[in-house]
Amino acid sequence: MLALDALASPSIAGGTIDTINEAMILNGAQRIGLLSSHAREDIGLYFMIFAIAARPLEIARLEVRDFLDADGNVRVVSEMREEVAINGRSRPLYFRSARLNTAMNDYLAERVFRKLGLGVPERFRGLDSESRLFLSSTGRGFEITEYGKNDKRRYDCRGIQETYRKLFRYADLKGVTALSVRRIVADRLYARGADDSQVGLLLGIAERCMVRKRFPRRPISLVELTSDLV
Repeated sequence: MLALDALASPSIAGGTIDTINEAMILNGAQRIGLLSSHAREDIGLYFMIFAIAARPLEIARLEVRDFLDADGNVRVVSEMREEVAINGRSRPLYFRSARLNTAMNDYLAERVFRKLGLGVPERFRGLDSESRLFLSSTGRGFEITEYGKNDKRRYDCRGIQETYRKLFRYADLKGVTALSVRRIVADRLYARGADDSQVGLLLGIAERCMVRKRFPRRPISLVELTSDLV
């Protein structure tokens, strides 16, 4: 997972997020565990958005095969398939978060125990590879509705949007939204030396100018620049 220590994000509609640190993220997960009636899945959803910064609709579309290989191992280097990505373009997808993968292992083990979305026993940990990765409270996956016509078709998934609002509320992360998480991750990527094209590729934005517009670089203060120079 992207390190979440000392993450700063720009102002967002409805409020300003000053600082989100690792302790706050972990405390949020613990609170979700106490408050949620579907704790394992919800903790997996919670860590997922911080780890890959995908749009909620894209996370709702993920299938078991996107996270696991046929032998049941986590696909550390995976792919956001064309049919999953909102813009219809595949892009790299990395599951390199130990916390995310631990939470997902617990959740998927619970799915097998509860016999939800099973497939062939010796493949994909016994799960149906094409079943949704997250099943929601319905046990079938978040409902995705289509609207518009022809080349103006759009898709909406209110269920996962509402779930993320609930999870951020449970986690007591005031002002945090799915959009602000993407901004936080973009900011962290820049701090690690990523350029606009790398940030755009990971977040699913093709045009560099749009990356700069949506996720402008956070100015680094002189205090940060001069800390521990020697």
